[in-house]
Amino acid sequence: MLTRQDMPRIDVVIPVKNGMPEVRVCIEGLQRQTFRVNRIIAIDSGSTDGTDAYLASQPGVELHRIEPARFNHGLTRNLGWHLSDAELVFYTVQDARALAPDLLESMAEGFADSGVLGVCGQQVVCPDPRHNPVEWHRPVDPPRDRRYRMPDAAAFDGCTPQQQRDMCAWDNVVAMYRREALASIPFREVSYGEDMLWAADALRSGGTLLYRPAAQVCHFHLEDRQVVLRRTLSVLFFRHRHFGYRYPRPDFSVVDLARILRTVCFGADIPLQRRYGWLRYNITRRRAIREAWEMFEEALGAGDAALAALYRQWVETPPVPLKQR
Repeated sequence: MLTRQDMPRIDVVIPVKNGMPEVRVCIEGLQRQTFRVNRIIAIDSGSTDGTDAYLASQPGVELHRIEPARFNHGLTRNLGWHLSDAELVFYTVQDARALAPDLLESMAEGFADSGVLGVCGQQVVCPDPRHNPVEWHRPVDPPRDRRYRMPDAAAFDGCTPQQQRDMCAWDNVVAMYRREALASIPFREVSYGEDMLWAADALRSGGTLLYRPAAQVCHFHLEDRQVVLRRTLSVLFFRHRHFGYRYPRPDFSVVDLARILRTVCFGADIPLQRRYGWLRYNITRRRAIREAWEMFEEALGAGDAALAALYRQWVETPPVPLKQR
């Protein structure tokens, strides 16, 4: 285990755009960490709500501005590690909040194993009346670390689509990397899934990935039907294209509806006037997920031209979540 004296320097990278007021909570959580970060590198791609001015005023935050047209999930995060000179680089997003003051210290301890290239935590939905109660984090068993390592690319490619999907459930909402690993395995130029593709490339290189689900951030996106359709289709396209994984038909049964009703009406401490809204929200969300699955399966059966047309219409432009109510 690393001692406090042995702890390497950590830079934080956060892509931002119009993040107020959530970005304040994100920054304050990082500033309260038990292990003081070297720098918080914020990359703003055209904020108009005061996000950039707030970040520029914060001690320890280094603000970099790029044109909105230059933003790309992979390339913008590559810019982050290029700007860093720390041994470890932690990536998060503007509306994620560290749940514990030792989040960064806990993740950094994972690098005591010299073969570990990255450590991934877990994003959870906190019990909050503004967050969907059906998604609230209700742990049953203590979270346990998981390690994955492949001897070479052939071994990874020989795994089943399900195994590849599970090993590459990487998440840049809460992930820490060796900077030297990012220099040798940069993020790909993609509009979605740069984190999962990095995990696949890291495993193909023979590196070790550590999943530490006890390292948690609170993160929730409010989504309407259009956002759910786009996000679901993005996931379906991505995992089929890169891992060969094909999701089964969503099973939204009467039992599932009863569970939603029980959770929203009796299992969540939320104001009475919000309950009906969350019921409608979850029913609409499930219908949109099923609709997206049916759209994808129909296009998959119709051939490459239909898939390409569906991609251009729904996936090419990343979805933009709604602001919290």
